[in-house]
Amino acid sequence: MTKVERFEDIRKRHFVHEQSIRGIAVELHVHRRMVRQALEGAVPPARKQPEREPVVLTHSFRQIIDQWLLEDRKAPRKQRHTARQIFKRLVKKYEFRGAESTVRKYVGRRKRELALSASAYVPLDHLPGEEAEVDFYEAKVDFPEGRRKVDIFCMRACYSGKEFHLALPCATQQAFLEAHLLAFRYFGGVFAKLRYDNLSDAVKKMLRGRRREETTRFIALRSHYLFDSEFCRPGKEGAHEKGGVEQAQGRFRRTYLVPVPKVGGFDELNELLMNGCGEDEGRTIEGRSQSIAEQWQQERSQLRTLPSKAFEIAEVSSPRVDEKGRVRVRTNWYSVPIGLVGRRVEARLRTGWLEVLHAGKLVAAHERVYGRNEERLKLDHYLELLQHKPGALERCRPLRQARERGEWPDCYDQLWQKLKERYGESGGTRQMLEVLLLHRQSDSKAVHQAVQRTLSYGCYEAAAVRLILRQEQQGPDIGVAPLSDLGDLERYNRSAGDTRAYDMLLRGCAVLQEISR
Repeated sequence: MTKVERFEDIRKRHFVHEQSIRGIAVELHVHRRMVRQALEGAVPPARKQPEREPVVLTHSFRQIIDQWLLEDRKAPRKQRHTARQIFKRLVKKYEFRGAESTVRKYVGRRKRELALSASAYVPLDHLPGEEAEVDFYEAKVDFPEGRRKVDIFCMRACYSGKEFHLALPCATQQAFLEAHLLAFRYFGGVFAKLRYDNLSDAVKKMLRGRRREETTRFIALRSHYLFDSEFCRPGKEGAHEKGGVEQAQGRFRRTYLVPVPKVGGFDELNELLMNGCGEDEGRTIEGRSQSIAEQWQQERSQLRTLPSKAFEIAEVSSPRVDEKGRVRVRTNWYSVPIGLVGRRVEARLRTGWLEVLHAGKLVAAHERVYGRNEERLKLDHYLELLQHKPGALERCRPLRQARERGEWPDCYDQLWQKLKERYGESGGTRQMLEVLLLHRQSDSKAVHQAVQRTLSYGCYEAAAVRLILRQEQQGPDIGVAPLSDLGDLERYNRSAGDTRAYDMLLRGCAVLQEISR
């Protein structure tokens, strides 16, 4: 029975059943002082705190503890006193005789009073379009090559709570900048202020207070889109300054990335993240009366208009093409058409792709690799050279990479083998190279189908593949007779005749000529 219930029982016994104070005290085994308190009011009075000085944790001990806690304000966060350390120091230095729990209670209370514990926060209001928070977080994803950790960029509108999540192959500065472009495009405008951690992509050096020495590329991005940036304090205290995006990361990961997603690549993963962002807009944040989508309708009109031209995030360089038809960009090698050997080209490196231009024209495009001394080679770039050196095709590295990427189907090997049987090693390989050149004029899938049809007809010629491809692209009414199945012609097969009789006739003619002489 709680004390309030005990008071209720006493009051009923006295006022309803007219029992005396002494009788109630004897029957309930309580002091008459409690009976009188219950009769004075239904709510028990607060316990009176003793005014005397504690016997163990005296005033002098409390002053010592307060002094240590105040000194902790100037110490690094990870080098401040804990309650246990204070207790041990009191015992060792001042021969403290009390219990550790006594010290713990006092230290906990004083830390809260001195604002040394991060358990109190100031509620804030945000105006529409005024501010957004930016951060990176990590998640595990299953790709065809196995499970790997990916970095996910997140931008969250502070007023409405609308979020943008984007998975990146690598958390480089270029990816960081490109994620801003995609986020602004997703929101349809620019926020007046963005709040960040002290991440190296934006901050070159931390100065006194809130001042930062920022990277040149980040300043250029901020200047292009005309937003203000603000950086949080380092450590745990700074994380609380952008608590909205910190909480959003964990909630989004638990909601849309559990169980661990299985995807075929980053495009599929980002499609999954975008679907999650769309579903999340139907959520109503605790303490609000409107959903995220409803509040976003109020905020979207307050964003700054996007500039007419997007910020150029590509990293431009001018490498020279080496004797193997490659250019070195950052730490990796990429192939270009072999005819450009020895010339300088313009390389534009983006987050996921590399574009190579020569004389203002795009000559090569590759998926970006992030290792060191890796190669990304395309067989198409070497076809003209291989026509002069057909023996190198079977062992060339571009062909091996084409097989690994699934760009060389089994039907190509079958056709190549048949061509070599018919025309020899060099002739058959040159015929196969003519088939590969068809990829420059037609879609890869169409060429694959044309090769399969050629094999089914039993006609092993590059010209036959070209003819079938032309028929499929232009239709049957192109004035060319369709190829017949050579199996229908088997009935016309005849065995070869014996020509030895002609040899005897030729020898006889030679003898007659000698006699006539």
